[in-house]
Amino acid sequence: MMNDRTGEQVERRTGTRDMIDKLLAERQEMFTLYWHVAGLEPFSPDKPIKQHLQEFCEVLVDYIAFGHFEVYDRIANRKERREAVIAVAEKNYPRILETTEIAVAFNDKYDESDHELQLDHLSDDLSKLGEELATRIELEDQLIAVMLQR
Repeated sequence: MMNDRTGEQVERRTGTRDMIDKLLAERQEMFTLYWHVAGLEPFSPDKPIKQHLQEFCEVLVDYIAFGHFEVYDRIANRKERREAVIAVAEKNYPRILETTEIAVAFNDKYDESDHELQLDHLSDDLSKLGEELATRIELEDQLIAVMLQR
């Protein structure tokens, strides 16, 4: 028979694993769409870029939001007790926040819901966003590695 403390640890670890799996699935979907949009270059209004770009922006925002509202809120709200996880999160969070700001700015610029879509700088903006997302993934992977330690 498992004691309550062991059961609680198993439940928390399962929750952590589920959260990480969802983050990685969101990340994979986002990057699949990123590469799809990037593959449409050269960008022009006569190509079907608008729909693909809109879908990418939606998934990008979902991925970014999940990281903040699930992963970092969990740590900020003291639901994470392991000091190693907290230390990595506190070290990496400022830079992850910068990547978030760049992703949100990209979304604001290319989400055509409130303005006409301008494609003049899309190639450069995608490149900059890709670099920032690579940095974010590296930092997230550091956090994931420590979260999966027993």
